Amino acid sequence: MKEYNNKDYYVNRELSWLMFDERVLGEATDTSNPLMERLRFLSITASNLDEFFMVRVASLIDMQHANYSKRDIAGMTIDEQLETIAKKTHELVETQYSVLMHTLLPLMEDEGIHFITRHEELSREQGEYVDRYFEEEVYPVLTPMAVDSSRPFPLVRNQTLNIGALIGKKGEDTRDFATVQVPGMLNRIVEIPSGDNRSFILLEEVIERNIPKLFLNYDVYCAYPYRIMRNADLTIDEEEAADLLKEIEKQIRRRQWGEVIRLEVADDIDPRLMEILKRELSVRDDNIYRINGPIDLTFLMKHYGLEGFDHLKKKAYVPQPVPEISDGADIFEAIRNHDILMHHPYQSFAPVIDFVESAAKDPDVLAIKQTLYRVSGNSPIIAALAKAAENGKQVTVLVELKARFDEEHNIVWARMLEKAGCHVIYGLVGLKTHCKITLVVRREEDGIRRYVHLGTGNYNDSTAKVYTDIGLLTCAELIGEDATAVFNMLSGYSEPLYWNRLCLAPLWLKDRFIHLIEREANNAAEGKRSHIIAKVNSLCDKEVIEALYAASCAGVKIELIVRGICCLKPGIKGVSENITVRSIVGDFLEHSRIFYFENAGNSEVYCGSSDWMPRNLLKRVEIMFPILDEQLKGRVVYILETLLADTVKARIEKSDGTYERVEIHGKDPVWAQETFCKWAAELSDRKDPVESSRVFVPIEGA
Repeated sequence: MKEYNNKDYYVNRELSWLMFDERVLGEATDTSNPLMERLRFLSITASNLDEFFMVRVASLIDMQHANYSKRDIAGMTIDEQLETIAKKTHELVETQYSVLMHTLLPLMEDEGIHFITRHEELSREQGEYVDRYFEEEVYPVLTPMAVDSSRPFPLVRNQTLNIGALIGKKGEDTRDFATVQVPGMLNRIVEIPSGDNRSFILLEEVIERNIPKLFLNYDVYCAYPYRIMRNADLTIDEEEAADLLKEIEKQIRRRQWGEVIRLEVADDIDPRLMEILKRELSVRDDNIYRINGPIDLTFLMKHYGLEGFDHLKKKAYVPQPVPEISDGADIFEAIRNHDILMHHPYQSFAPVIDFVESAAKDPDVLAIKQTLYRVSGNSPIIAALAKAAENGKQVTVLVELKARFDEEHNIVWARMLEKAGCHVIYGLVGLKTHCKITLVVRREEDGIRRYVHLGTGNYNDSTAKVYTDIGLLTCAELIGEDATAVFNMLSGYSEPLYWNRLCLAPLWLKDRFIHLIEREANNAAEGKRSHIIAKVNSLCDKEVIEALYAASCAGVKIELIVRGICCLKPGIKGVSENITVRSIVGDFLEHSRIFYFENAGNSEVYCGSSDWMPRNLLKRVEIMFPILDEQLKGRVVYILETLLADTVKARIEKSDGTYERVEIHGKDPVWAQETFCKWAAELSDRKDPVESSRVFVPIEGA
């Protein structure tokens, strides 16, 4: 087998992630997007960058402290990665603020929306209003903290916005540091009177304007906002933890004491104040970001949510009904009639909720078993599971406590479910349970029947409105048997010797993927039909990439749709000439994982919860499931075909790892997400959606 160890064949994972954020930022500069949508995309880039620092950069710094010397698949050392990341992120932040300050804010002015970025810009009347607002609403909440010989430097909490000041007692020539946290429980965006237009100022500017009121009998020499990012990656010794829930609670609290890995300050900050922050927070120069504008652009998402700007937004999409399940219908009867495929958010997530709620109320349902990774703040599924337990049903719920940044929410849900009488499992030692599966066991006239939901996305009714995912409802006997085996494995020590239809990580899935890829390569070598299409969020597993390279060299046509990280380089002569990679960034977040293998004319289609990443394939419990029904298989293939035809939101990866927009060359534009919205509406209008849906036909040219 040809070796593919050349570092030039791969893209560094972290730099690929930053390129994804650049693609999101591209939507903020796209003039075809309405103004408020452009602000929303700018906010998303800021949120993405926060997580990137707290997790990925933090992990690299941890490895640097541990003197980790191994190079990554692109041949970069830890020091080289951190140096390159610092350069790229400073460039990205500079672009973010250039877009905001020089493009989007002037466009807002043109629309009669005035954003006051400096309190010195306030008119006299506006200043009086702001001062009253401060005294009545803000002042009682604030806790100013000074630093001197008796008061040490305070804890500055992760991701909080603060105002640092230099103060001195009146009549004395001293300069002491003081700080006040901008309270997160108050609205950061403050609307102020402005005649016919709408004017806004940020809360930190209101506080800065009135900061002398916090330090009476002191002179305030300067005051500037700042914000820090801490290492937020949890380190949990699960083998030694007596109680995983309590151990995770303890680690969450420690996040506030993590190493400072990023400091954002106003670009014109006083040098003396800057030196104090740098020294006390122990932050390196390359991790200091001087900001020309409001610090922390995630506030733009709240601005997007304000009322009165609908004319500057896209019309909100309403998910269409799933035609196989009519209002008031018996969902179990509908599933018995035919497997049901759902394409979210184009089709409603309501049937998934109805599936669990119906099971909770149905006297014939004996047991409900479900995995939960991330759920919404007021989850109807959680409520239904609790109700089912109260109704005397056997309810088993695996709540993954280690779901990053959702740990606190999941602890709350776990305790609530336990209190209701559910049997709650906290996940497996050393693994995250990331699969999405629900099993309902029901007594019927002809015996016990098992109903199963399998999905590519979380049981979260909120994100289901913006994440693209595939869901399958079935009562196929072999899948039901596998689902039972999954939960027996999760709740005990049962490890099945074989599986009927499902394939699970970490024990079997990676080998299965490589087998399927190698089968296509063998078919191509024998002159048989071969073709691979894969849609994933991320691709960085070296063994999977090597298998794809080998298949490409064997002549397999490989089309990849990778939203985010992609460490594979397409189009390299003699290595990946037959591989194309595209990323689609649009109104909805591409989240579904879909896999197509031509298999010499006997094509196979799979969906699943796993990306092609080492963490998914080796460190998580994941499920891949086949789409067996020919009509439903045809629908999934149509989804892939449409995504591959997108010329509006797709970016194509070049052989150097960079991306460019699709060249249309006079053809009619294809916008996949808009096409799916229309298709969902067409399906919902059909009297017999199953029979009239697309019938599976092998892809032409495969």
